[in-house]
Amino acid sequence: MPSGAASGPSGAASGPSGAASGHGDVAAVRPGGAAASGAGGEGELGSEDRSRVRLVVVRHGATEWSQSGRHTGRTDLPLLDEGRRQARELGSRLADHDFALVLTSPLRRARQTCALAGFGPVARECDDLREWDYGDYEGRTTDEIRAKRPGWSLWRDAVPGGETARQVGDRADRVIEAVRVQDGDVLAFAHAHVLRVVAARWVGLPATDGALLTLSPATISVLGWERDVAVVERWNDAAGDALG
Repeated sequence: MPSGAASGPSGAASGPSGAASGHGDVAAVRPGGAAASGAGGEGELGSEDRSRVRLVVVRHGATEWSQSGRHTGRTDLPLLDEGRRQARELGSRLADHDFALVLTSPLRRARQTCALAGFGPVARECDDLREWDYGDYEGRTTDEIRAKRPGWSLWRDAVPGGETARQVGDRADRVIEAVRVQDGDVLAFAHAHVLRVVAARWVGLPATDGALLTLSPATISVLGWERDVAVVERWNDAAGDALG
């Protein structure tokens, strides 16, 4: 384990604010503070920064809106009791693994999941892991949106007052660039849509190809390598040891 690495939990932290204090966007956790250069959510990330570091991504546990299918971007909802139980189970699955860096979205549902999984004391908040900003569609279901915009897709169509897929892709690129300069595996707690974009960008696909990857609450996914090719090793794993 690299010096200063974050180890698995020694007991679940309590409360919604168990994560360490914020550090702005992910560039703040890069050695030397150098900002990462994004590829606009489209091109292939530079090979010069590649290593064999894996990125383990965890979607937060259940919330009221995740269960009802409402778009939850910047609304800072807490976990349900079910979500808190899921977060503790995630901690037991991750307990035997060491991480060089633990990141969490600053939104409460991700921070609570991180804390209850036992990584709150070592986690660093990362603004780039915030969920997609849904603008005027915040809190609405896809069916409600399509009643006025038939066939609407978040991935293809505009979100009034919110982010584009390319803008989310820029954030994902900064996360990936920061991960690939670490000395060991990285653990990140965040949200469904932003993590789907991170996965697409990890393998060099456009941010919009995150549409091809569904992601359920309280799941573990692993972005890694086959020789020198970035791959998705595991995805949407809800049970068992996803890191074996």
